[in-house]
Amino acid sequence: MTAPVAAKSSFYAGMRVLPKSERHAMYAIYAFARAVDDIADDLCGDVADRTRALDVWRADIAALYAGGDPGRAVELAGPVRRFGLSRTDFEAVIDGMAMDVASDMRWPDAATLDLYCDRVASAVGRLSVDVFGMEREVGVRLSHHLGRALQLTNILRDIDEDAAIGRVYLPREALEGAGIEIGNVAAVVGDPRLYAACRPVAAEARRHFVEAERILAARPRGHLIAPQLMAAAYAELLRRMESAGWTAPRARVRHNRIAFAWRLVRLRLRQ
Repeated sequence: MTAPVAAKSSFYAGMRVLPKSERHAMYAIYAFARAVDDIADDLCGDVADRTRALDVWRADIAALYAGGDPGRAVELAGPVRRFGLSRTDFEAVIDGMAMDVASDMRWPDAATLDLYCDRVASAVGRLSVDVFGMEREVGVRLSHHLGRALQLTNILRDIDEDAAIGRVYLPREALEGAGIEIGNVAAVVGDPRLYAACRPVAAEARRHFVEAERILAARPRGHLIAPQLMAAAYAELLRRMESAGWTAPRARVRHNRIAFAWRLVRLRLRQ
């Protein structure tokens, strides 16, 4: 997976504004996502070992919902009971990590990339909006758009880090449309035409940000500061990357912590 959906510092800043039970539930969800992500990215382990490790999590999630010993999923037991979290969403996250384990993701077609984003990002969003107390239909729509926006932004930010472990998440159609020959990871990410392949991905991320912001602007029921904060912070990252471009050598774009903190203050004042 191309970095966690939300950088640890920004994730915790956004979650600190929640009431205690909701905050602890989000910490448990994040810890689960981080744990299975670490399995997927543990390149020291072979495919069989990492697959077995993910299967242990599948079994523990199944046991949790069946009323048995939840094993590694014990910290999720309270949030599942309190907020009615969906087993399907937890399993979707594991399925997304399994896509990375089965074969290092390289130039997936657009449909496969969208499925991956749904599993590793939007599924986490669906779990989160239940904790935030959002009405389910609205929350699912928000998760669809915001999850994809965040994940596509991460993909564009982490091109070099992902290439270093043999992965290129940019879609095949975008690379071929830019005239980039697929086959060698280093050659692909070093191609001077890469900016042309990144532009349609950035446009897709921007479209999802716009839709997410439209949902949030309607002020649906629930704790909205966390998704508002993440949407604003990552939309700004995307804007800065679009301005800088993606031609190598690329400087990694990072969150402006002062701006992030000020944005949080403003959002709290509007509540």
